[in-house]
Amino acid sequence: MIEHTFGGNWTYEKLERVRKYLEAYTQIMKKRRYSYSYIDAFAGTGYINAKEDIADEELQISLPELVTSEVKEFVDGSARVALQVEPRFKKYIFIEKSKEKAAQLEKLRYDFPEQAEDIEVLRGDANQKLLELCQKSWNRERTVLFLDPYGMQIPWNTMERIAATNAIDLWYLFPIGVAINRLLKRDGNISDSVRNRLNEAFGESDWFDMFYRVSQTSDIFGERNILLEKTADFEIIKEYFIGRLADVFSGVARNPLWLTNSKNTPLYLLCFACSNKHAAEVATKIAQEILNPPTAKGKPDTDTQLSLL
Repeated sequence: MIEHTFGGNWTYEKLERVRKYLEAYTQIMKKRRYSYSYIDAFAGTGYINAKEDIADEELQISLPELVTSEVKEFVDGSARVALQVEPRFKKYIFIEKSKEKAAQLEKLRYDFPEQAEDIEVLRGDANQKLLELCQKSWNRERTVLFLDPYGMQIPWNTMERIAATNAIDLWYLFPIGVAINRLLKRDGNISDSVRNRLNEAFGESDWFDMFYRVSQTSDIFGERNILLEKTADFEIIKEYFIGRLADVFSGVARNPLWLTNSKNTPLYLLCFACSNKHAAEVATKIAQEILNPPTAKGKPDTDTQLSLL
């Protein structure tokens, strides 16, 4: 039974980039004395099946761009991609809140018997489980963490704790289009609850000053009116978020991958950040070579992205 049912051509792009990095990572780590693992914080069922009729009505309403019939065939999800990588990881940790999806992940042991004893499925809230994992000693351990949420489930304090381990390479699917930009109203009339959500996602409140321009006008009676205008486009939001990552991580890829729909509208940014200061330069260089170079105008270019696969 396949339950993880969203995606589009960008799903292939995301998984291909991550797969290439995992292969490079394990090739390097096999020569070292560290115990190295792969963590998938929103593992789902281990599969993705992009089919015409999506069953999750709530997801269909909240994220309509994800409901697509562009991709007809079954593809491996991130959990299976990691399990297929050679050289293999020493351990695989899959986090999933849903009881049913966690049960599907448990079945991966039957499909990958050689890794069965090294597969651990943690059922619960991804943020809570990640915070618990980050608290342990990382002196002799390293990991690649894949954060692939539907929306804004990752608060900034989780990102800070990940960075503080000095041991985690992070791939993060940042919801720039499906969530962040949707909440940035053109007139700046943003409710307190939405402001708090954006503050939590960015870890700062200065995003408002970066994304909006304040001006004053006077009416015929001489009364002044304050006007707010949204000046941030996708590129500005991207640069701001990459800068926030660079504030806490030792290395950050400056050319994240735009993941777009068939109309070339940005949905997500596939971002890379390295917390290990000793490995940041090498890890970031590898990630940037795997990610597509930016186009001349710095805008999404689906054709270029696909040609690099």
